[in-house]
Amino acid sequence: MKIDKINRVLQIYNDVESNKVGRGGDGLDRDSVKFSEDAQDYQFALQKLREVPDIRMDKVEELKKRIDAKTYDISGREIAERIYQRINFDKKV
Repeated sequence: MKIDKINRVLQIYNDVESNKVGRGGDGLDRDSVKFSEDAQDYQFALQKLREVPDIRMDKVEELKKRIDAKTYDISGREIAERIYQRINFDKKV
């Protein structure tokens, strides 16, 4: 009958609850995550990349000095060639 089914459900529920007590001090399982060695290497490389400044100030200072001293001379053709090389490289990648 229906009463028997409810009693059975309650018995199963009580069995499950009593099994939780033996798991740990607070009766809860703990989740854990372990990263692969590749993932750890990737995280390390990413962290080091973040530490590198976006602008290399030593290069900027050198160019400023050359421009101020009027010794910085670059042809328009050379600039165009570099732009073209960069565009072609981006297309290949």
